[in-house]
Amino acid sequence: MQIGIHSEFGHLQKVIVHTPGREVSLVDPEIREELLFDDIIFEEDARIEHLNMLKIFSVAMPDDGEILEITDLISEVFSDSEAKDFFIDRLITEHPEKNFHLIKKSLNDLSAEDLLRFMVEGKMTPAIDINFSLWPLPNLLFTRDLAAVAGRCIIQSRAAKKARLRESVLMEAVLKYHPVFESSREHIIQIGNNQTIEGGDVLVVSSELVLIGMSERTSFTGLVAITEELLKHGVKYVVAVDIPKKRSSMHLDTIFTFCSKDECVVYPPVIENQTGNIVVLGKAGDQIVVEKRTSLKETLEELSGHSYTFIRCGGEDLTDQYREQWTDGANVFALAPGVIVGYERNAKTFESLERHGYEIFDQFEFIEEYTNKAFKPRSGKKMAIKFQGHELCRGRGGARCMTLPLLRKLLNH
Repeated sequence: MQIGIHSEFGHLQKVIVHTPGREVSLVDPEIREELLFDDIIFEEDARIEHLNMLKIFSVAMPDDGEILEITDLISEVFSDSEAKDFFIDRLITEHPEKNFHLIKKSLNDLSAEDLLRFMVEGKMTPAIDINFSLWPLPNLLFTRDLAAVAGRCIIQSRAAKKARLRESVLMEAVLKYHPVFESSREHIIQIGNNQTIEGGDVLVVSSELVLIGMSERTSFTGLVAITEELLKHGVKYVVAVDIPKKRSSMHLDTIFTFCSKDECVVYPPVIENQTGNIVVLGKAGDQIVVEKRTSLKETLEELSGHSYTFIRCGGEDLTDQYREQWTDGANVFALAPGVIVGYERNAKTFESLERHGYEIFDQFEFIEEYTNKAFKPRSGKKMAIKFQGHELCRGRGGARCMTLPLLRKLLNH
């Protein structure tokens, strides 16, 4: 399958997602913080909200578009005995504190479906008779952090938190063994065991320009290692954005996302008001050249050659900005140039978008409008689609966090 992401806003063709399942119902309030959750999620409503989001995707994607479920990919990988052995060995290596080696034979004896269920749901999985303490993986919902595609390169993420490291091992097995990635394996970028990077910190501006957030989840050494590889694969500049190491801004895309080639939704207190936190990394011969910059907007305009409009998450009022960034107002996801989706509850953000020329649709209006006719992105027609996410937002991730695009169609916009 063809894989390639040359911008954040090309027409979406292939994407990996995960509709939340029983694993979110297994988050005990007593351990929710260890599992990186601020609240607990009601599974049934979260599933409905997520599936409704995917209906928007299906309507907006071209006829050959494909939405892939990550658990389907994992199950298919586990059906291969070599891949299953690889995964179990990597699990043992990456989690020495868990003593997985004690149950290696039991894991090997599980069917592909049961191994998947045990890995995702943990020890509470019924009908799996393994006496072993294992937490669920409720964060699998946020497939963005499993990997990142930049051009033809696939950046294999390595989670910063132990609660998510098992997800990294699952994705490693998928990248190594699933047929979807067969033609792309020579373009996979990996980092060392002491380094971390997560997909939410990687934003592709163009084939030549990539942004990477230096957040609480992406280490400096991880950023540098990825930069070195990207610069070998045709990227001219990597812009490192140093952001607060806080839960509320855990990734760059929680405070900054693209709508089109020249418009972005931003969280002003960090993106507009903070200066001196930008570093441009490029190449001169065999050497990496590092240059400090003042602001992200000026840097984008300098390196891309065109101007940018920053649309404020939460509008003009500071309290509204704080509130709506908390519920992922800045974490929008582009389905095509100037066509974005985000949580309905961020009303002030949608008002900002409307002031900037976006036609506002709710999920039902958009689906009804385009179910019986092809959706064709048009230059100059900007749309912001709001969908319900009252349960999903409790997980602290928006539309971009819940998607891992593999292919976007290049459009002349």
